[in-house]
Amino acid sequence: MARMHTSRRGSAGSDHPAADEPPEWSDVDADAIEERVVELAEQGHSASEIGLVLRDEGVKGTPIPNVKLATDKKVSEILEENDADPDLPEDLYNLLVRAVRLYEHVEENPQDHQNKRALQNTESKVRRLANYYRGDKIDEDFDYTYENAVELI
Repeated sequence: MARMHTSRRGSAGSDHPAADEPPEWSDVDADAIEERVVELAEQGHSASEIGLVLRDEGVKGTPIPNVKLATDKKVSEILEENDADPDLPEDLYNLLVRAVRLYEHVEENPQDHQNKRALQNTESKVRRLANYYRGDKIDEDFDYTYENAVELI
């Protein structure tokens, strides 16, 4: 397994039980779920946050354990259909936020070599991910700099 910038293992997440239809106690209409997804996106939630809100709060008090089973669409697909998808992919956005936070910390604490290294690694990940998305989900001429990252977030 290729590890990017650490020898540690990733944190293990829970696996969903194998299911091909939503549980009978979660019988919310697919259109109501899609409306709630768009509503949450307009409030500024990301796709992963929307999934957590639907799991915890649900629609009209009924939890939605898996949006894809209930609607046959992923949250990101629902957002794209309703033109509510974010300007940047969520993983790139999160890396940019982290890079900006680390950059500001290193500027205030130039002796913090550990975080200088973390900033280098994070910026490397941003550039690698930007190359992946370039031309498709982000502009062809996107170039990572601290100033550009601050503008985007």
